[in-house]
Amino acid sequence: MVASALANLVMVVHFGVLVFLVVGGFLAWRWPRLLYPHLAMAAWGLLVITFPLACPLTWLENALRSAAGRPELTDGFIDTYVDGVLYPESVAGLVQLLVALAVGVSWLGLHLRRRSGPATRALHR
Repeated sequence: MVASALANLVMVVHFGVLVFLVVGGFLAWRWPRLLYPHLAMAAWGLLVITFPLACPLTWLENALRSAAGRPELTDGFIDTYVDGVLYPESVAGLVQLLVALAVGVSWLGLHLRRRSGPATRALHR
């Protein structure tokens, strides 16, 4: 029972990581120290999409599911919980492009905010 609850917790944390991937750059506008964790998350996301790497969170969820007597995920986290569930699998490439665009826009906005200096940022508050 505990292993099953922990597996569910890992799944929720995994969704949180995906949300951070999409919006973390925008959060860094307010909290600049989030930029470095977001850079790491974006790099990991790019690596996972480019190469067949196993995500440690998926591994942990599978280990906990197995310990709870539940079947492991046959595919990765995204293939199980996101593709075909939150959007049709046929638009997965478009969704990846939109995520990359959101990350790029957030970084560009952060760069422009930093370049404008503290006096200009104070006017916008």
